[in-house]
Amino acid sequence: MKKLIGLLVLLFVAQITYSQEIRLNTYGGYIFKNTVNSYYTNSSFYEGTIQDGFRWGAGIEYYIQDKGGIEIQYLRQNTNVPTRYADGIFGGNIQFTDFDLGINYIMINGTRYFSVSEKVEPFAGAGLGLGIFSVKNPDNGNNNTATKLSWNVRGGANLWLAENVALRVQASLFSAVEAIGGGLYFGTGGSGAGLSTYSTMYQFGLEGGLVFRIPQK
Repeated sequence: MKKLIGLLVLLFVAQITYSQEIRLNTYGGYIFKNTVNSYYTNSSFYEGTIQDGFRWGAGIEYYIQDKGGIEIQYLRQNTNVPTRYADGIFGGNIQFTDFDLGINYIMINGTRYFSVSEKVEPFAGAGLGLGIFSVKNPDNGNNNTATKLSWNVRGGANLWLAENVALRVQASLFSAVEAIGGGLYFGTGGSGAGLSTYSTMYQFGLEGGLVFRIPQK
């Protein structure tokens, strides 16, 4: 994965040479609920739902001559995950915890723009990067953090309100491969404790924000 991230960074640096302008993109929007679960055995499983909520963030984008862009983006969401589970350690007793979850995305995105008019700029794009997940068990105070490979796809439009300011509207889908797992949630600190299986998550969102062109000298 390090080689892949390094290749993307090199591509990003290379595109700067050909950029026509720099843009600051801001993001804020509603993220829908997402179910995560895994069934290892009848006595080792979890069923949880990442709750809906607000996600915010920003990105720096280099807009290049062929009407495309390369962006470095950061996004943050605070939510919770009501979860029913059994870890197979204490006789498979079913337990319930409403975990606190903080999600951070650090992404490198490629975006293709389609110029319809001076005021309307549709786009579609995709990205690859890291999802950083911080989970806290409010029942016992245990917490843990995991970093996972993440990707996204998105589409929408920039609606230019003035020469250097646009309203951005978009739909997006984010996924983190094997992001949520028993070891992250239910580890008790003992050897071999907790589940070892993971679940891939998918987050669909409807977002808006402002785009600012940064004038170039």
